[in-house]
Amino acid sequence: MQTEPALIARRLERCFGTGAAAVRAVCDVSLELHRGQVLLLMGPSGSGKSTLLALLSGLLRPDRGEVMILGEDLWRMSEPARERFRLRHFGFVFQGFNLFPALTAREQLEMVVRWGEGASRREARRRVAEMLDQLGLGRRAHERVDQLSGGEKQRVAVGRALLKRPQFCFADEPTGSLDWGHGEQVIRLLRSAGHDRGGVLFLVGHDPRLLPYADRVLYLVDGRLSDEPAPMPTECPR
Repeated sequence: MQTEPALIARRLERCFGTGAAAVRAVCDVSLELHRGQVLLLMGPSGSGKSTLLALLSGLLRPDRGEVMILGEDLWRMSEPARERFRLRHFGFVFQGFNLFPALTAREQLEMVVRWGEGASRREARRRVAEMLDQLGLGRRAHERVDQLSGGEKQRVAVGRALLKRPQFCFADEPTGSLDWGHGEQVIRLLRSAGHDRGGVLFLVGHDPRLLPYADRVLYLVDGRLSDEPAPMPTECPR
């Protein structure tokens, strides 16, 4: 018996620009996400995937529609209340990493546990060391961001999101800068975190190797949601 949805989105729309130059990035999108579910959103570049993630996670206000999360109307909250809600319940993995350049890999993660949860220094060090080891970064713990490769930065960003033990994790191309060996390691961690704790993983990606790790796959084509990928264009006869 399926539980009540943890997230319900109804008829979301978002446009960029005005008049003849307007682009409808998300058009009449409705969906439900359940606890313990990994949803993979796929689609071509420019199809609106990142925009939809931002609408669902409280980062970008829709032009129309609503997002209900844990019984709360996300876009009827005040901005401070919505920020507190995100901090408490959401974890994010962005394509651009969003790491602090002056901090080491270990410090990036420790600040989440110490200042976000009020954990002791000892508890923070223990949890961070364990996470870095899981990500294959134990020997890079004391390196600053500018000393890490793109793939290492991405793994630090994933670790930071998972350390929060969020009820919702929004991951935008989390394996995009990784070789598949590390990419598979990361996606297994993300999937396990959602399944083991009954969280929700909303995953944006384009790599077909992600498909076996998803419980449900949806496709976004020209801003519209579908259960099937867009048909490949056929070549014109010569």
